Amino acid sequence: MERVIQTLIAGFSAFLLSCASGVPMVNLGVDDLYVVERMKKIIMHPEFPGQYEWSVKDRAGNDSVLSTDRDYIFLAGEAGEYFLKLRLTDPVNPVEHDIRIVVWEEQVAYSRYITQVYEYRPAPGQFVNTMPQYEVGDTEESMCQKAQACISDTVDVMISLGGFGGYVTFGFDHTVVNVPGKKDFKIIGNAFYAAANPNPNVPEDGGSSEPGIVMVSLDRNGNGIPDDEWYELAGSEYDKPETGHGYEITYYRPAPDKTPTPEPDSPFTDTTYVHWEDNRGERGYIVRNTYHRQEYYPRWMEPDRLTFSGTRLANNYVDESGNGSYYVQYAYDWGYADCHPNEREDKISFDIGWAVDREGNSVQLPGADFIRVYTGVNQQCGWLGETSTELSRAEDLHVERRTKN
Repeated sequence: MERVIQTLIAGFSAFLLSCASGVPMVNLGVDDLYVVERMKKIIMHPEFPGQYEWSVKDRAGNDSVLSTDRDYIFLAGEAGEYFLKLRLTDPVNPVEHDIRIVVWEEQVAYSRYITQVYEYRPAPGQFVNTMPQYEVGDTEESMCQKAQACISDTVDVMISLGGFGGYVTFGFDHTVVNVPGKKDFKIIGNAFYAAANPNPNVPEDGGSSEPGIVMVSLDRNGNGIPDDEWYELAGSEYDKPETGHGYEITYYRPAPDKTPTPEPDSPFTDTTYVHWEDNRGERGYIVRNTYHRQEYYPRWMEPDRLTFSGTRLANNYVDESGNGSYYVQYAYDWGYADCHPNEREDKISFDIGWAVDREGNSVQLPGADFIRVYTGVNQQCGWLGETSTELSRAEDLHVERRTKN
């Protein structure tokens, strides 16, 4: 009998979760009861006008307002029973509606790690076409699959995002819950602190820091693809005057018959290799060097120009040698990928609560379905080449690690 009951319950849950991408969408009002697995969303969309107030009972038994928007997205990280109240203020027909939500443990354990890469669109750079490796005939779809093979689960193979704006978009097999007061996910890169800085009177957090800006998006329309609004996680540099918001850059594919312009007695084989222009009136080049002889412009990208936009961080490199032989990139304090060594978990972890909209206003999201990382600086560090964000893994900090039997 117990097994029969469990089967019926499972069938009821599957029915509720049978909408697009497993998200139950309420189109004709709000039900009294919902059943859902933890870390899965319920999108409530009442179909009647008025002023809304969604609330929940706090520990003292008082109503705590959750939202005054018409739509409400419920998302819970823990199993249990939840009780919501919907109040509709209307001069003719005021409504109060109690909602009970039963949240279950998932039937199949969630992965702590990346399970899907949706987009891989690097800007030109010295590691592009090799991290991951391009092969003749590759398309944007196949390169996206290669990027997924590199950074999903615990494979831990580094991918490069190239110069400013180049990005990757990935997600998990569940919604990453925004837990108040806690970091929600972390991103593994290849940053490190310098061991032999010739300048002893500098901060210790300088070395190889190639900061990537992190953005999050919630699948509000429930279609399972990253086409909803994006929100930047505002890190330590967001409000600083030297940070450039609304930055845009365009890179141009070098002509096949371009004549290289090498720099004598240097590793630079073409100082005018990939031309770029930005919306601030500046222009320059991604310089080609002898260490990386492949093409730097993404070979699978058909357009001969690529435009990226976002927030540009101030340059973080210093030539501490004074002669171009020892460049140090100093880490920003917090909120950026590939900025601090991986052992500094507090510095490589991110809080969805940092999200801001395009105007810089704080946005309270219940969680994130999609995460995007893009290179946040536009700088050339001498013989080291352009700064490019790299990453090899991401983890949901609210999902336990799998243990091997």
